[in-house]
Amino acid sequence: MKRIITWMLLTAMLFTVVACGAKNALSADGNYTVAVTLEGGSGKAKIESPAALSVADGKMMLTVKWSSDKYDYMIVNGTKFTPEYIDGHSVFSIPVDTLETPLAVTADTTAMSTPHEIDYTVTFDAASLTPAS
Repeated sequence: MKRIITWMLLTAMLFTVVACGAKNALSADGNYTVAVTLEGGSGKAKIESPAALSVADGKMMLTVKWSSDKYDYMIVNGTKFTPEYIDGHSVFSIPVDTLETPLAVTADTTAMSTPHEIDYTVTFDAASLTPAS
């Protein structure tokens, strides 16, 4: 019984250290990478993972690199963002409040006969957060 309780306490302490480490890392200005997944749309669109995440003055900005150059804007929390077009990809820098909850975004694609706004969800793997090299 003592071993089970000891194991449970050690597991809880390890979880706390890992969780606090991720939050403390985000409080430090710098550049990081974080694994992301994209849900929504037809399933054909992809975003690059891991994605670049920058922190400045406690504010996080995620670099979203789409699998094509057909995205001409994104809407995040009611604000419209326009891309840079880099090597055949639409690349956006968008704000992120937390890595703990999925981020709902809308992206406009011009890949169809007429432009279409498509709703997506970006989910973060906070445990994958690492300083960028």
